[in-house]
Amino acid sequence: MSPFFVSAFYKIGFRRKRLSAKYTILEELIRPVVEGLGFEFWGMEYLSLGKDSVLRIFIETDDEKGIDVENCARVSRQVSSILDVEDPITGEYNLEVSSPGLDRPLFSLAQYQAYIGSIVSLRLRVPFDGRRKFKGQLMGIESEDIVIRVDQEEYLLPIDLIDKANVVPQF
Repeated sequence: MSPFFVSAFYKIGFRRKRLSAKYTILEELIRPVVEGLGFEFWGMEYLSLGKDSVLRIFIETDDEKGIDVENCARVSRQVSSILDVEDPITGEYNLEVSSPGLDRPLFSLAQYQAYIGSIVSLRLRVPFDGRRKFKGQLMGIESEDIVIRVDQEEYLLPIDLIDKANVVPQF
């Protein structure tokens, strides 16, 4: 049996992007718009980069056709209108709307649960066991921790410390 590493991290101010106050406000404005248009709000990223800031919204659908450019344009127009009125982001930013794609980012425990058995790539906010990047098979979820197998070793990584996670497409 492979060794099982348990994280000794405790929550000392490290918070997922989606739990920040700005993220919460944005999600409360955007999610109802996306869902009102008949799409699933998959998640979003807000990258504050000065004049090059980006608000990236990921939408999903059960429709066999998937997400197309027109779907993204409709969501973009509606979200843009709401953000113009509410003005939750100071300064300039670019709004991007897209499907999560094959290398879809993972934001919630439910999304991680749906991809158990898949290969995922994770980047942590702080190093664990001397590293911040992990790529391996998603084995499961324990409480609010992700179990990933990398090179025959399993790691228990707190979801709060995951900065970015993506499914790695297998062809």
